[in-house]
Amino acid sequence: MQARMTHPVMVLPDAMKALLALSKATKSGTVPDVTHALIHLRVSQINGCSVCVDMHARELKDAGESDERIWGVGAWRESPYFTDAERAALALAESVTRLADRPDAVPDAVWDDAAGIYDEKELSSLLLSIAAINVWNRLNSAIRQPVPTTR
Repeated sequence: MQARMTHPVMVLPDAMKALLALSKATKSGTVPDVTHALIHLRVSQINGCSVCVDMHARELKDAGESDERIWGVGAWRESPYFTDAERAALALAESVTRLADRPDAVPDAVWDDAAGIYDEKELSSLLLSIAAINVWNRLNSAIRQPVPTTR
């Protein structure tokens, strides 16, 4: 598979700087990096972004996460491998990614679960992290960015 075009962030380098700065800002708080990686993997699965699924699964593996947790992200509700905090973050990530799937894009129950665990700064970190991975997924999917075959 070959990309349709040069990646937009390479064509417009200021966009790359902005997206990298956004990602850095989301990780400046107390939400664990693993939680960010889990939501990045789940959102990428939903959006069908193979580059990001590959990248975030490898990121989790490199961080020492078990295969069961990595494989279980796609079925996190039925999987015993996630904490309540991770479940709340994953539910929030799914709702924010699938905005048009229901009349109430982010149901109160999902919000309340997340807000019961995370403070406002942590919720801000999660929401911006979810938004950022959705941007990357949409760019990669639009241009059909392939997964690197060599590392």
